[in-house]
Amino acid sequence: MLVTSKRVLLTFLLQLLVLLFDVLPTCRSDNERAIELMTETRLIDGHNDLPLKLRWLYNNQLKKVDLRTLDTTVTNIEKLQASHVGAQFWTLYILCGAQNKDAVRLTLEQIDVVKRMCQNYDELELVTSAQGIADVESNKIACLIGLEGGHAIDSSLATLRMYYKLGVRYLTLSAFCNTPWAQTATHLEHKFYLDAEPLAAFGAEVVKEMNRLGMIIDLSHASHATAMAVLEASKAPVIFSHSGAHAICDNSRNVPDDVLQRLKENGGILMMSFETKILACGDNTATISALADHFDHIKTTIGAEYIGIGAEYDGVNEHPEGLEDVSKYPTLIQTLLDRGWSDDEVRGVLRENFLRVFRQVEKVRDDQASEPENEEEINLELVANECRLELNPRPGG
Repeated sequence: MLVTSKRVLLTFLLQLLVLLFDVLPTCRSDNERAIELMTETRLIDGHNDLPLKLRWLYNNQLKKVDLRTLDTTVTNIEKLQASHVGAQFWTLYILCGAQNKDAVRLTLEQIDVVKRMCQNYDELELVTSAQGIADVESNKIACLIGLEGGHAIDSSLATLRMYYKLGVRYLTLSAFCNTPWAQTATHLEHKFYLDAEPLAAFGAEVVKEMNRLGMIIDLSHASHATAMAVLEASKAPVIFSHSGAHAICDNSRNVPDDVLQRLKENGGILMMSFETKILACGDNTATISALADHFDHIKTTIGAEYIGIGAEYDGVNEHPEGLEDVSKYPTLIQTLLDRGWSDDEVRGVLRENFLRVFRQVEKVRDDQASEPENEEEINLELVANECRLELNPRPGG
């Protein structure tokens, strides 16, 4: 009888130990489980505006800064490494005031500063492909170039192609202003081309050429009509590089559910911004919980495999409490885990979802390898301005 009782007690204790080990991962010190996942699956962030800050604060003079420890921005190399960032899109934000002026020059200068960043710091490695991201060593950060503002191509497919050759791998079709061929959701902030179509004939040619090149189409900032038109026209998956869920916050920057459904059909992803004003409408501050609500809504609506991260650090000044700089990503990941997100879902958000999109964009490119360059030109009446020279043969030859 005594032996039986001991066996029962021993069995009970073993079962209790099993239960305790099952619970332990959620009872560890802050962010421990998140950090384990992020060490294995290093984050790809789709949007960081550090190049703009380098222009504003230092006129792109890298000799004046140490990017390892820079403290006038919320981004530096040490903080990125502490947060297990494996790949970073450095976004070239070209202000709308440059449209029809010097947008191309400004873009080239910002491409130059990103390339010099990668040349000057061993921790950074410039890459231009999905495989390039995968091949970067664990002690380095893969660097990619995104271009924010379709006006930066000056309505020229040749300029678009040159940007691709220089390493640009996504283009945000419309930032805070319309172009002659696409609409922004915030067109009243800048009075450019107020009668622009959602996606004009030349805009459709831009989409086709980006598909042919293997350049990712970014629909953050696009109007509802433009987003739907591009999702219909594109053969390749698209991204929203820094947006949120409109159902959670009624902000023009955020993506409505019907667009989310089309995004799912397209196979693209929405990369969540950490900008306070698009997370918690009407509030000057936002919590990590408010950000996680956007993640949860998108997951419930179309699935976790269509979500990524494009935090928008150094492009905005207000972030959720606890996510003040690029070293804080593990806090968000731990929040998602605490809300019941699985390891596989989190790995997708961190990295795998974006790599899937990028690889499919490259496949669409490879499938069109025999297609010649698109030589369509925009109707000059749509872009007429005093800074645009129309070349014609001289009278008399």
